[in-house]
Amino acid sequence: MTAAAYDDVIRGRRSTRGFLNKPVPKEVIREVLDLAMRAPSSLNTQPWNFTVVTGEPLDRIRAGNVERNLAGVPSSREFRTKEDYQGAHRERQVAVGKQVYGALGIARDDRRGRMDWVLRGFRQFDAPVAIVVTYDRVLHGSDIAVFDCGAVTNGLVNAAWSRGLGCVINSQGIMQSPVVREHACIRDDQVIMICVAMGFPDENFPVNAVVTNRKSVDDAATFVGFEE
Repeated sequence: MTAAAYDDVIRGRRSTRGFLNKPVPKEVIREVLDLAMRAPSSLNTQPWNFTVVTGEPLDRIRAGNVERNLAGVPSSREFRTKEDYQGAHRERQVAVGKQVYGALGIARDDRRGRMDWVLRGFRQFDAPVAIVVTYDRVLHGSDIAVFDCGAVTNGLVNAAWSRGLGCVINSQGIMQSPVVREHACIRDDQVIMICVAMGFPDENFPVNAVVTNRKSVDDAATFVGFEE
């Protein structure tokens, strides 16, 4: 891949939340994973593993997630979360919500419409494929293993985009980890880190056109020791 093509992937990729009802060839997914696993990891430990789910097992995960969440079963994610964002982090969280609901035409007081959208997240956004990213339990408690899984997941979504596939990194899809473990047959020696919904983007789905605002380099970076 040339530098220009790489730039096109990085700048063009966006989160995909609406998918065509079209199967994704297994060989293409293998290509995507092979590229993603070129990601760096601490001391080349490569703690990541992937469970790629489609068809009936994925449908059972969708149904179990929805049923348990509607019943009020507390989240059982296997990683720590920060739910009460404040300040600039909260502002960015609210801003993307406004973009998504605005694209869908869901008003602030449309409680049913908003709930339907939340349930879509529990259903892995109805994508034909879900990739559950896990890491080896012997490394549990190590922040670096989680960092490494973030790196490989970033590689995964970008590699998928380069192959014409859309993805969204989706923690809603693993909120009910017992459901995911059961139907995806995830071994006990793995910790569930995150889920990636994958498929061919539905270009007519309005949310797929949403492009989020990003911090500027000036806001994010401090340069030390450089001549002005």
